[in-house]
Amino acid sequence: MFKSIPAIDRYIFRLVLMPMCGVFLVAASLLILDKMLKLFDFVALQGGPVSVVFKMLANLLPEYAGLAIPLGLLLGILLAFRKLATSSELDVMRAVGLSYTRLLRVPYMIAITLAAVNFLNVSYLQPMARYYYEQLNFELKTGALGASIKVGEFTTLADKLALRIEQSREDGRQLIGIFARLSDDKGQVLTISAREGRFLALQNQPDTIIFRLTDGQIVQDSPGMTPRILTFSRHDLPIPLPALERFRERGGKEREYILPELLRIGWAADAPPLERAQVRASFSYRMVEVVMMLLMPLLAVALAIPPKRSTSALGLFVSIVMVVAYHKINESGAAAAARGDVSALLALWAPFALFSALILWMYWRIAYVPGGQPIGALEKFAQGFGKRIVAFFKRHPAARKLTGLGEEVGHAA
Repeated sequence: MFKSIPAIDRYIFRLVLMPMCGVFLVAASLLILDKMLKLFDFVALQGGPVSVVFKMLANLLPEYAGLAIPLGLLLGILLAFRKLATSSELDVMRAVGLSYTRLLRVPYMIAITLAAVNFLNVSYLQPMARYYYEQLNFELKTGALGASIKVGEFTTLADKLALRIEQSREDGRQLIGIFARLSDDKGQVLTISAREGRFLALQNQPDTIIFRLTDGQIVQDSPGMTPRILTFSRHDLPIPLPALERFRERGGKEREYILPELLRIGWAADAPPLERAQVRASFSYRMVEVVMMLLMPLLAVALAIPPKRSTSALGLFVSIVMVVAYHKINESGAAAAARGDVSALLALWAPFALFSALILWMYWRIAYVPGGQPIGALEKFAQGFGKRIVAFFKRHPAARKLTGLGEEVGHAA
């Protein structure tokens, strides 16, 4: 079946696939690494296990994919057509009668497939993953057992036990260097020190756990009595678990609604005006991000073709700026629409219409205007700017050692 596809389509598919996958991985990795450092600090501050960081990052992947997928699609197609243009293969294809529209057949198949994937992502995966992320965040802040005991600090359990440990091993299952102070309703105070300890669960009593201590001593201080000191090789200390607040049901925020819920709430006659505005803003934001992907092949081709006898990579830079800027405009528009300051139609679909018109004009210039360059003015400015930098380095003796750098800048422009 694959052999029945024309050779030119198979060739373009291979050219697009590798850089597209590379951009996916690089963009997702950069976003994850930036968030990972913040999550490590947050989880360490809350005293949680390291595994929680990776669970939280996994729930952020669908959100990052919402930006990485369109960016990877754009840059994959752009780099493929740039290679065709700089190697003169594109001129040969054009000379034998292959139009840009014909050459975009495979890129559009890829774009439609990825748009469908991103539609499922923003409609279902992102809301569910966002809810589970908030749930993990809630559990850390409320201090689920094992996420509330901090090394080197006093931790209060059940309002009557103050606990301090020196070291934690095996993800918190083995605690070393233990000091505890326990009081009861009768005024009796137990001061406990032990070499190590472990938490054990009780099958028949889920509201109580056993803190098994090894090699230590207990100082028992009761009102009106002389303190007693007891030495032990093993001692089981029952601890009642604190009552934890249950996390809310999904749907507390509009970002957690799946697509059918957005449609039901956003156009319900009895929905509060503010909630209706928030839901409609979220729906429009998700849809414009998906629909815009269908124009990415046109934008990629318009920015991939450098001027004749030039290897300028300005189009690559401009493409990244345009996609990221449009994404930020959508975020700002969605926030304004959610507050009720402006309608979602004006805040999100108007920029979409303007951006679409700009992309169509840029594609028309490159595809149907002989010698047309959508960013020709920027190319001329970059070339002139590069020449001025080279001239600056040549005129100043102190900067002569950097002339080679200046020439490289001008050459790249």
